[in-house]
Amino acid sequence: MSNLVKKNALRAGTVTAGTALLLLMSSPAFALTRDDGDDPGPGLSVAQTLGLYVAAPIVLFLVIAGLVMIGDKSRKQPKA
Repeated sequence: MSNLVKKNALRAGTVTAGTALLLLMSSPAFALTRDDGDDPGPGLSVAQTLGLYVAAPIVLFLVIAGLVMIGDKSRKQPKA
């Protein structure tokens, strides 16, 4: 094996091991015990979830894009 292949294999192994370790550390098994003062509210309905995570970002994007377009149209460029 060449030096470059060994280096790439070592890098790939390191990244894989690091990713696996991070995924194991963030697994939901560590979230089973509640902390002091932890008081979760009721869950969201499907409509609320779609509105919050789908519709709201789209509407926000459209509002920002519209404001940028309005600001761009207000500066008339002189024709050369």
